[in-house]
Amino acid sequence: MTIVLTKPRPIRLKGRSFLALSLAPELPFEDWLAGLDDLAARSAGFFLRRPVVLDVDGLDIDKAELRKLVDDLSRRNVRVMGIEGARPSQLGADMPPAMSDGRPASDFEPPAESEADEAQDAPAVETIAAAGPAPAQATASLVVTEPVRSGQSLFFPEGDVTIVGSVASGAEVVAGGSIHVYGTLRGRALAGTTGNGSARIFCRKLEAELIAIDGFYLTAEDMEPDLRGQAVQVWLESNGLKTGILG
Repeated sequence: MTIVLTKPRPIRLKGRSFLALSLAPELPFEDWLAGLDDLAARSAGFFLRRPVVLDVDGLDIDKAELRKLVDDLSRRNVRVMGIEGARPSQLGADMPPAMSDGRPASDFEPPAESEADEAQDAPAVETIAAAGPAPAQATASLVVTEPVRSGQSLFFPEGDVTIVGSVASGAEVVAGGSIHVYGTLRGRALAGTTGNGSARIFCRKLEAELIAIDGFYLTAEDMEPDLRGQAVQVWLESNGLKTGILG
């Protein structure tokens, strides 16, 4: 009998970078989880298919408290892919792995209550643009010639995003640089997500659920009523968002 030895095919490993949602809980956890429950009630499926990193840096908690927090999040359908800022003694084989060196990114927030029902009917999140590791400053641009539909998420951490059309309710645009919308902005727009505080948001008609620049954000409830339906620009100044009507 002849045994034929074949050379095994090599295993191909690829590197890829993804944007993740970072949750930074605060003590006491009961109050923080209550706020999270309110977020989920206002925007059903908000955490659906989103990679989540739990940032516990600086929290005075032990291993049992961290494990309970992860379990509490799991019961809320928040699947933690990694934990940042935890001590090795706080982690175990049955816990999400330790993560480090994450880049700062803008906060996410659900739509206002008046538009929550429409967002609930949106399809699962669909990424229509993605990119690799984000540089410290925006250096590129992306032009999208089609509307961003409800349920879609457009990610471009390298630089500016220009949308020749509208952003629907329940959609989101995340950019490392500025965001330009030559139509109605009804969804969520998060600019400067790689630490670019000079980024701005421009839109021809503001009906947004949320706007954010470099971690500072405003929800629809927080925006001045006279901005609704107007051509608006948004910028960051003195650790707060400023808004102005164009034209």
